[in-house]
Amino acid sequence: MDDLFNQYGLPIVFCTVLLEQLGLPFPAEPILIAAGALAVSGQFSSVTVFLIAFMASTISDTLWYLAGRRYGQHVVKLLCRLSLSPDYCVRETEIGYERWGRLTLVLGKFIPGISTIARPLAGAMKMEWSSFLVLNGIGTMLWVAAGLLVGMFFHVQILFLIEYLDTLGTAGAEMLATIFAGYIAIRWVRRRHFYNQLRTARVSVDELKELVAGGKMVTIVDVRSPSIQQIDPRFIPGALVMDIHAIQNHLHELPTDHDIVFYCSCPNDASAAFVAKKLIDRGYTKVRPLHGGLNAWIEAGHTVELRPAVVGEISTA
Repeated sequence: MDDLFNQYGLPIVFCTVLLEQLGLPFPAEPILIAAGALAVSGQFSSVTVFLIAFMASTISDTLWYLAGRRYGQHVVKLLCRLSLSPDYCVRETEIGYERWGRLTLVLGKFIPGISTIARPLAGAMKMEWSSFLVLNGIGTMLWVAAGLLVGMFFHVQILFLIEYLDTLGTAGAEMLATIFAGYIAIRWVRRRHFYNQLRTARVSVDELKELVAGGKMVTIVDVRSPSIQQIDPRFIPGALVMDIHAIQNHLHELPTDHDIVFYCSCPNDASAAFVAKKLIDRGYTKVRPLHGGLNAWIEAGHTVELRPAVVGEISTA
C-alpha cells in the first residue's frame, strides 16, 4: 500500500475526491487522512495535496451546480434516486437550507448526502454564481484541511497501520476491499429496507381528481420543503402546507373521518409516505400518499395554482 501511494498518491487523491463529490461511494475522507499522515513523513507536500483535493472537489461541485441551474429539481431527484440513503437525502438536505440558509454549502460539506445534494440544489434555487464560488470554496477548504490535519495529528498511528497492511501484502488489500464492500452492502440493505417501508397504498392523481370532483371530503396536504416550494411554487388547489418534522403540531388540523392525501415531489414519494406512515402508526386509517406527487398531477393536466408568497423572484437568503 505504501508503494502504491508513493507512485500514484496524488492521482489517487484527485480521482477519489472527484468521484466521491460526484456522488459515488468512494472513501475520500480516509484517503485525505492517509495523505496527511504521509505528508508528515515527507512523501508528499501537504500544500500540493491540499490544492489537488480542492481542485477535484471544486470541479465536481461546479458541475452539479451548473446542472442544477440548468435542469432544476430534476437533477436533485436523480441524485436522490442514486443515493444509498434516499430517506436522508430527500428530507435533510432541503431542511438544511431552512436551518442554515446559504451556509449549507459550508456546513453541509461535512455531512454525507447533504454534501452532494446541496450543490445542485443551490443551482436550482438560482443562487448567484459569485456567492456559490465563495461559500462552496470556504466549505471545500475547511473539509480538505480537516482531513489532512487529522492525518497529520494521528500520523504515527496511521503510518503504523499502513506499514502493517504492507506486511500483509495481498491479504491487506483484500481486507480493505472486504471492508469497503461490506460498507456498500450495509448501505444497500438499508436502502432496500427504506423502499420496502414506502410500499404504502397510494392514491393515483386520477383517483384524487375524481374524489375532489365528486364532492367527497378529502384533505390534501403539501409536505414539500420551503426550498422546493421556492423552486416550484405550484400547488394542488386547496392543499394545506405542513412541515414533516413538526407534523405532530398539526394533528388538530387533520380529520380522522375522511381521506387525507399527502404529496411531495421527491423520488418514490418518500416524504409523503414518511408522513403517511407516521399518521398510520398513530391510528389514522384514511391516509395515503399521492403516487407521483405534484409532478404526476401536473403531467396529468390537472389544475394547479401558485402560492402568492413565493410568486416572483426567488430568494436564496
